[in-house]
Amino acid sequence: MSVVAIPTRRHPGVRPSRPRTSPTLTITLDLVPGPLSPRLARLVQLLGELAESGEGQLRAVEDATSGPRPAPRPAIAEPSAEADHVRILAGSRMVRQGDRVIPLTRIEYELLLFLAERPRRVFTRLQLLSNVWGYEHAVARTVDVHVRRLRAKLDGSEVVTTVYGVGYRLADEAPISVDHSS
Repeated sequence: MSVVAIPTRRHPGVRPSRPRTSPTLTITLDLVPGPLSPRLARLVQLLGELAESGEGQLRAVEDATSGPRPAPRPAIAEPSAEADHVRILAGSRMVRQGDRVIPLTRIEYELLLFLAERPRRVFTRLQLLSNVWGYEHAVARTVDVHVRRLRAKLDGSEVVTTVYGVGYRLADEAPISVDHSS
């Protein structure tokens, strides 16, 4: 089960008359073993984005009444090429690296999908702002921040390459595939 606690927002400049604890919204999901449905996967992704933005907490809660948990799989001693392979599941908006699900924000996901669908093309920061963000009013360095976060989450695999003085592109040898069916 996952629990997300989202405190209510206070309006800026409004000071509460007395100290009190802020109310929270708790969402509990009973997840069964196996793959998530696309709608449930999207809900879990959105809850993760809320938690990443600092608007809530995401934590696993062990249920004492549930049956025995499956034994953990033994760790593989040497990393394989398949462990670095990044799969974008466009239907469920999930990204997997080997067996691991990579929690990406909406913009990180859109940026990775945009680059993966257009290999060997270089995009300037303004082109990425226009095509991924949908506007050009932000600071061009916003793209740099999202690329850096994306690289950190995809540790171990070189996916996005910097073309100095121009912008970014998908790496030539990027172990990445896009699956539009799932």
